[in-house]
Amino acid sequence: MVLKDKLGKSFVYTTELGGINGTNIEESITKVKEYSGLDALNIHDCPNARLRMNSVMAAAVISRATGMETIPHFTCRDRSLLGTQADLLGAHALGIRYLLPTTGDGPQHGPYQSTAVYDYNSASLIELIKGFNQGKDANGEVFQGQTQFTVAATATPGAVNLDAEMANMLKKSNAGADFFQTQPVYDAEQTLRFLAKAKALGKPILLGLMPLKSLKMAEFVNKNVAGITIPPNILAEMQQGKTGFEVACEFISQIYQQIDGLHIMGMGDVAVTNKLIAFTRELQSQR
Repeated sequence: MVLKDKLGKSFVYTTELGGINGTNIEESITKVKEYSGLDALNIHDCPNARLRMNSVMAAAVISRATGMETIPHFTCRDRSLLGTQADLLGAHALGIRYLLPTTGDGPQHGPYQSTAVYDYNSASLIELIKGFNQGKDANGEVFQGQTQFTVAATATPGAVNLDAEMANMLKKSNAGADFFQTQPVYDAEQTLRFLAKAKALGKPILLGLMPLKSLKMAEFVNKNVAGITIPPNILAEMQQGKTGFEVACEFISQIYQQIDGLHIMGMGDVAVTNKLIAFTRELQSQR
């Protein structure tokens, strides 16, 4: 069963490959083959405005080499409206069937004297993609054939203004987003508040989970990453020796029955990602 048929019907697992730095895609292919129980793989589109292999092309190569379904990120930052439409047709011809539209980190975050385009925002990009699925371009003109993209969208459960986040999710949902993959969250109560509102949209939600590698990482994320708050009790427990893996497992135990899947941001740690998938499946088997 392919990912689009699993969404909302069975528990789904996705993770992120990140961007490919240079031409050595074989190393990434080898890593992808080591995942166990994974349904799809996200591939970043030049994160932090740093040079990485084109996400759509990398996704096509990896999918063909491994059989893994891929979800390339597709930013508003780098493409004009015309270029975007050409890229969508090309992506479909390469066999890409999933996309995650994002705004994209501004060029000021990277090392290049590059100019951002931003002819549209992520919601309007979703709308454009869904129009392509009907065989219509940005002007509503019919072209030959039609695309078959399933569209993911992002959400932030830890947003300070949850009502504003819900309004943003509603825009993406109305534009045609098929499912949501969220940013990481660590507070179970906060997660349940988010889900109580987000489920009203009627779209599958894959909750973001980023295992903490160390106390130092936890403190850094808590201080510097917008939209992510690590509860004081978790920081205190990690100070006493609890591992990030143990924190993740406890969190999964509290929320897994309320979500449609996990989007595990394992930062390339295949072993930990596989262990979290195995742990969650064991929980489900005990129900």
